Amino acid sequence: MKKKAIVVGAGLGGMSAAIRLSGDGYDVKVIEKNSNIGGKLNRREGKGFTFDTGPSILTMPWVLEQLFESVHRRLEDYITVERVEPQWRTFFEDGTQLDVTSDLPQMLEEMAKVTERPNRKFTDFLSYTQDMYELCMKSFYKYSISDLKDLKSHHKLSELLQMDPMNTVAKSTKKQFDNKYLEQLFNFFVMYVGSNPYSSPAILNQLVYVQLGLGIHYVKGGMYKIAEAMGSVMDELRVDVQLNTPVKQLVVEGERVVGVETEDGTVHEADIVVSNLEAIPAYRRLAPSSSKVKKEIKSLEKKYDPTVSGLVLLLGTDKKFDHLKHHNFFFSEDPEKEFKQIFDQGKPADDPTIYIGISSKSDDSQAPVGKDNLFVLTHVPPMTNGKRKPIDWDQYREVVLDKLERMGVEGLRDSIEFEYRFTPEDLESLYGPNGGSIYGIAADRKTNGGFKIPSKSQVYEGLYFVGGSTHPGGGVPMVTLSGQLTADLIKEQEREAVKP
Repeated sequence: MKKKAIVVGAGLGGMSAAIRLSGDGYDVKVIEKNSNIGGKLNRREGKGFTFDTGPSILTMPWVLEQLFESVHRRLEDYITVERVEPQWRTFFEDGTQLDVTSDLPQMLEEMAKVTERPNRKFTDFLSYTQDMYELCMKSFYKYSISDLKDLKSHHKLSELLQMDPMNTVAKSTKKQFDNKYLEQLFNFFVMYVGSNPYSSPAILNQLVYVQLGLGIHYVKGGMYKIAEAMGSVMDELRVDVQLNTPVKQLVVEGERVVGVETEDGTVHEADIVVSNLEAIPAYRRLAPSSSKVKKEIKSLEKKYDPTVSGLVLLLGTDKKFDHLKHHNFFFSEDPEKEFKQIFDQGKPADDPTIYIGISSKSDDSQAPVGKDNLFVLTHVPPMTNGKRKPIDWDQYREVVLDKLERMGVEGLRDSIEFEYRFTPEDLESLYGPNGGSIYGIAADRKTNGGFKIPSKSQVYEGLYFVGGSTHPGGGVPMVTLSGQLTADLIKEQEREAVKP
């Protein structure tokens, strides 16, 4: 008789786990409270415009390829993945503009706008970030890792030292470049995982190689096609996906989770339960109250802060902005002040860095002819246990639009013919992340060393976690990989259980 697995939540981590567990022989049921799959990877349409409402940049497509291959399928039979060049167009307050590209000679030309003889500095830095990435391929991207002890089991001491453990992202970029433009540019790559470059461990500089070495990509028809592709595979594998079905609580016998109860009172039995809802909210909302659960929540909150959240504006405009590319960043004047306000003071930055994604630059299907679909993201602090003061989002919208118009997106306000907004409160309500976090857990060299919440529950047997709060972290490839690595961990635990 097949073992049963229940996955709570149909985000990318949950669906990845469901696919792998089904491939490993489990009878899998996915229970999702919303009316569609995908979690934060979602889609909204209006007046002829189509927007991806969550992730807009795809890196490390090999993670998706690996997932599909694990169940004898080919990714290219489901979606079309295309490289994007230039990767980013970046704007600075003083009018400086740099395009980020994986074309090395062209990238050096761009860097020469702000520094003399960038060749050696950049090639040394890119080599450094590649070394970081290749070290992670031996451990972080291969196994479910919880702490330094796990990491040490996969690396020699010399390799651990190569990870530059005494430095933060910002310290290592300063050491390499000592140039305000290039430091700000390369420091911002860590926002792929929603963390502060002034406190994140230097190992995260590998994200520079992830982008410049491996490229950034777009999925034809919109990023939501990734969720649809996973949905098709789950259907082919006969995974039972139940939508519009909120989970009320975990069903616990002794120290083991044996299923879940949904809001309609139905009890779904299982041998294992995988929660795509982050660990802290899962313990708060789904676990029976006990001293052990309360102690675990307190311990996790002390060590693992949520990443940034965001104010998202979906803007359909009645004209095209020809000077903008598919991906655009408008940087703050003072990045240290910006990150201090968001991470230390818990308030939106006075002068924020703003991202604009315009998928219609690469895909005509995403906006009417002669118009653009602007996905505008400004990172803001998460809501953390009522510590953050209420924010007037209407007022902050004006701060964002003022900055964009000041920095060259002229006539933006007057061009808006469709608008929709997401706030941290919306993200928390829709998807349940701690504080409305976008990327899960913030990497901090001092508090958690860059490690995430363990995928295996420390409270209950039979309970596992996937998604941005667990290893290896936030972003499309990372949360998708979390589902695969957690499935590997479950298989390993099974093997251990049957050993004599």
